[in-house]
Amino acid sequence: QVQLVESGGGLVEAGGSLRLSCAASGRTFSLYAMGWFRQAPGKEREFVAAISRNGGTTAYADSVKGRFTISRGNAENRGYLQMDSLKPEDTAVYYCAVAQYIPTTIRRADYWGQGTQVTVSS
Repeated sequence: QVQLVESGGGLVEAGGSLRLSCAASGRTFSLYAMGWFRQAPGKEREFVAAISRNGGTTAYADSVKGRFTISRGNAENRGYLQMDSLKPEDTAVYYCAVAQYIPTTIRRADYWGQGTQVTVSS
């Protein structure tokens, strides 16, 4: 079992930045690939970004490519999502997840956090 807790969400103006953090406990964090997903009101949960176990491979949704950066610190049992140039359409609840393989789809995720709200005002 892995427990995940997201933090760092909040309200920001368009063009601003936020850094989300995902704290992991339980089984060794470095054994898992990690991903970030988001869910806007009335929409399905969607993939945002993912990173391999050692951080050497990353993947991004086209909608965030060039604006968001995923990273991880295995020594700290934490994952991060740096979000720059935020847009109102980035408003959603953001979830971190871990998986055996890079989680670019919801189905691949094994464990989920409870989510953190990100609101971008225009």
